[in-house]
Amino acid sequence: MKKSNLNLQWKMKTSRRKFSGAFKAQVAIEALKERDSLAELSKKFEVHPNMISKWKQEFLERAAEVFETKSPDKQAQVDIDRLYSKIGQLEMERDFLKKVSKKLGL
Repeated sequence: MKKSNLNLQWKMKTSRRKFSGAFKAQVAIEALKERDSLAELSKKFEVHPNMISKWKQEFLERAAEVFETKSPDKQAQVDIDRLYSKIGQLEMERDFLKKVSKKLGL
């Protein structure tokens, strides 16, 4: 009876922690520096060494993606410039059509 009570208390106290991408990247970078062992990093960041190894591996596998895709800010600026250009073109066409329609009496 005591044994099941202990298991119930243990299950209630543990909850799954969620880590932000920034935190995972920070831990992975520290692991890549190799200044500290996995055990030391585990104590420092309060994360299991297996998680650190997993994050480090994922960081290395996906590092090339940073250089393959344009940053959203640059892409957004290109879109904005293109849209302003289109607005200017349409305003000129509208003004031209207004002048022509006045001459024709429409």
